[in-house]
Amino acid sequence: MKNLTRASVMRSQGIVQLTLLIFFISFSVLGQTETTKLYEAIEAYPDSLSLHQQYIKESGLSEEALEEQYHKWIKKFPKSAIVPFALGEAFCNKELPAAKPLLLKAVERNPKLAKAYFYLWIDGERWGDFDKSTEYLLKAKQAEPDNPDYAFYYAASFGNSDFNKYRELSLEVTRKFPESERGAQSLYWLAHRSSDKADKIKYYELLKTKFPPETFRWSSSGMYSYFDVLLEISSEKAVILAQAMLDISTSERDLKTWKKQLTVAQDVNKANVYFLENNPKKALSVLDSTVPLRWSNAKDLILLLKTKAMDESGKTESAYDELKIAYAKSPEKKLKKALDKYGSKLGKKSNEIEKDIWFVRDTMSEPATNFTLKNYLTPGKTSLSDYKGKVVLLTYWFPGCGPCRGEFPHFQSVVDKFEGKDLVYLGINIVPEQNDYVIPFMESSGYSFIPLEDYPDRDKGNLDNRRVAPMNFIIDRNGNLMFSNFRTDEHNQDVLEEMIASLLERDQS
Repeated sequence: MKNLTRASVMRSQGIVQLTLLIFFISFSVLGQTETTKLYEAIEAYPDSLSLHQQYIKESGLSEEALEEQYHKWIKKFPKSAIVPFALGEAFCNKELPAAKPLLLKAVERNPKLAKAYFYLWIDGERWGDFDKSTEYLLKAKQAEPDNPDYAFYYAASFGNSDFNKYRELSLEVTRKFPESERGAQSLYWLAHRSSDKADKIKYYELLKTKFPPETFRWSSSGMYSYFDVLLEISSEKAVILAQAMLDISTSERDLKTWKKQLTVAQDVNKANVYFLENNPKKALSVLDSTVPLRWSNAKDLILLLKTKAMDESGKTESAYDELKIAYAKSPEKKLKKALDKYGSKLGKKSNEIEKDIWFVRDTMSEPATNFTLKNYLTPGKTSLSDYKGKVVLLTYWFPGCGPCRGEFPHFQSVVDKFEGKDLVYLGINIVPEQNDYVIPFMESSGYSFIPLEDYPDRDKGNLDNRRVAPMNFIIDRNGNLMFSNFRTDEHNQDVLEEMIASLLERDQS
């Protein structure tokens, strides 16, 4: 009896699929792909997601008209979860707040509709409701335990809150989905987020071995980060990795970049040998022409090696000057340590070194372009000039921006250290179409920035975000732009902290 029932179900599914195929063929033959034909098909087969997707794409209806039509179908087909889900999916992909009630209706009708929970997670992040979003991800994972997407994103959701759980779940994804890019992606991010170099190497090696970079895109990308780690601890191993990646590269881009990486590794290796031979001039002649990739994390390493060679070649003042400029732009501890060393060698005291740094910053700085924008939380508008006398951390963002949401916890961690100080944290939303998300996002997320609404074609001057987000700036008490175009994550929060602290301390003296 059970076999007969299954056969009947399969027969019925086959008939439905055949009928839908006839619909599509008739549309193609008669040239009738009009909205009305899709409308009729949905009326006959309301649970066909593909029909809904085509209807939404081809209808040309406004969002309001689509909502009106779908609310009619929701009433007409009270058992269908696909009807509300289809429009909820479309709205979610357009990052529209109207997605939420439709997706909730879908899971109400079908509590095992994993993809609806997945979209609720995406939408929930935009509302700032991170705990609820994680619950939705868990439900998606439980509904489809063999789906690597849900497993990966559920693991990633703990990246900022519970690193041990994040690591455990990420390794679980790697073990369970050895043929999936998500498995490789889990190791990629686990290696990136690990602060311990030994752990980084372990995970990058596991990534390279378990997910061959010639096959997996995330593994191929991960080898660039692994290269930077190896270059710092063993230039010889960096040469080996670069050569191996060059040997397996097939795209023109990869061939070009790994050829450059190999040259960089060989140069650093040669310089290290010359240092061991006590021949800094030869090391400097090599490093003078060493150019890391623009986005490489090896820039500071090469600068430190180069300035070391300068110092040991009797060019300490040149080494000091190069480090002074680099540190003025990005105050990293390792740069300051070398700068202090060479400054002391030149007979400079700490206060003189500070004056030199500020001379560079003041020379590079200029008055920040003022703006006046709508404030979401208070009546009226807010201007940058309102905060004269305070240090301003400014970020461009929008609720649908994943990298923005990824950076916020690190910004907040730093900002919290200056509670009660003259620091203002502003966030300009560059997508006003997502305004309905903003206030709920602020209330649910707990982030403390003051949200402002941008408007198109505004003259942004030197605070131009070039229509991208996140984009970050820091303005001093006098309204001068001091730092720009930086990013903050778990590895460099101390740099942002030093940027802010230096401005607060300087202006108090």
